[in-house]
Amino acid sequence: MTWPDKITVYHRLTQNPSDTLNKSYFQQEALILSEYKQRPAARVIEQNYLYDYTQLRKTNTPPEFILRQFQETWALQEESKKQWQQQVANIENEVRRLELESWDNPDAVEDMGSAG
Repeated sequence: MTWPDKITVYHRLTQNPSDTLNKSYFQQEALILSEYKQRPAARVIEQNYLYDYTQLRKTNTPPEFILRQFQETWALQEESKKQWQQQVANIENEVRRLELESWDNPDAVEDMGSAG
């Protein structure tokens, strides 16, 4: 990336927060997109630790609101993943149907144009 460029950063949880937040951290994956190049510029794995500033140390128990929010985010991610996987399967099935109708059948003859 070179200046001037703008970036867009997308985050997603990589693990169920119920599994990792008892270990005092949560893990995210970030995709950084270059708007100028219109492609990914970087992929980053983040481990974010929960810190209690009153006790000045990492904490093993997250505040309830954090756990609730991350569980909701995780559920939405999983639901979205299923929806998009289904959408991809539908597109692949439609492409296969079009192939079978047009060229991938026993009666299909290749059109050589004027060269043949």
